[in-house]
Amino acid sequence: MAKPISIEVWNPSGRYRVISTKPMPGTRWIKLLTDQDCRVEICTEQKTILSVEDILALIGTKCDGVIGQLTEDWGDVLFSALKRAGGTAFSNMAVGYNNVDVDAATKNGIAVGNTPGVLTETTAELAASLSLAAARRIVEADQFMRAGLYDGWLPHLFVGNLLKGQTVGVIGAGRIGSAYARMMIEGFKMNLIYYDLYQATRLEKFVTAYGQFLKANGEQPVTWKRAATMEDVLREADVISLHPILDKTTYHLINKERLAIMKKEAVLVNCSRGPVVHEVDLVEHLRANPMFRVGLDVFEDEPYMKPGLAEMKNAVVVPHIASASKWTREGMATLAALNVLGKIKGYPVWHNPNLVEPFLDENSVPPPAAPSIVNAKQLGLPTAKL
Repeated sequence: MAKPISIEVWNPSGRYRVISTKPMPGTRWIKLLTDQDCRVEICTEQKTILSVEDILALIGTKCDGVIGQLTEDWGDVLFSALKRAGGTAFSNMAVGYNNVDVDAATKNGIAVGNTPGVLTETTAELAASLSLAAARRIVEADQFMRAGLYDGWLPHLFVGNLLKGQTVGVIGAGRIGSAYARMMIEGFKMNLIYYDLYQATRLEKFVTAYGQFLKANGEQPVTWKRAATMEDVLREADVISLHPILDKTTYHLINKERLAIMKKEAVLVNCSRGPVVHEVDLVEHLRANPMFRVGLDVFEDEPYMKPGLAEMKNAVVVPHIASASKWTREGMATLAALNVLGKIKGYPVWHNPNLVEPFLDENSVPPPAAPSIVNAKQLGLPTAKL
């Protein structure tokens, strides 16, 4: 007999049964559900990643909706089980949904939610933090101090890269890429080169205006350039941050050949998706080029790193924490819960998934809408009017 899954229950007599496969930050998301007659069951198993079998046990024979995590494998097995249990809604507590078979969900009539709009600034902040940590060798220096190796100032001790006046390169100038660019430009007066299939007009106007401000105050103005190719960014930039989507065209976007055209002392940052970088090639490049540095928040085979990466002193590695600010993670939990609630209650889908402030204002009632349903069109769900 299978071992029962441990859960925490809120509002046991609620009409609608909603499962959360993990405890999530904050309590507002729970209250929003229980106030709408939901029984909320939170899985408290001491396992980082639940298996398909674990989630099947959680769904059981009656379940109206599930809030899941990006580490879980949501395919036809789980969606068909959710359908059999009477469920109509699933939401990732994440903006990405590479772990979700959306076609399988649609086939089973399950709405798939995600949580965009709340991660932009916090993800950009971590990318900027990794840029600075790698450029100034902060982690190396911290480990050096903790090991008791510091016995006095030396001229060459942990010499890194100055960012001011250098060029920051952005590959993928969407919301997060543009927010990161603004931070680096305004914070460190860096020049910009970016590559994107679409022109980042607002970002260009920002850099132009900031350059004019600097010039009016007697300082060197910053500049921007839209690169014709991604390779132009790799060749010219001193710090490069990756912000593309992950699809077949961006898988292993950064490989041995593209690493080779980057500057020997460049800094590469990835807070997008792990498989964008060919990690084995990266390890070889780091080993051969000790002054090349990297900051990584995501990895090709999470939660694992490729052999050798952990030993590279010129790599700053953190465990997928780009969205890990209190406000953002609580907001993600709220949006995921409201996605599920919206489908259960028959609410329309919000007209702009990136306009999330009305849902996150704790002093007001959220709009009667599902914030973001990625397969709304396929399911024929109505859209909320302004």
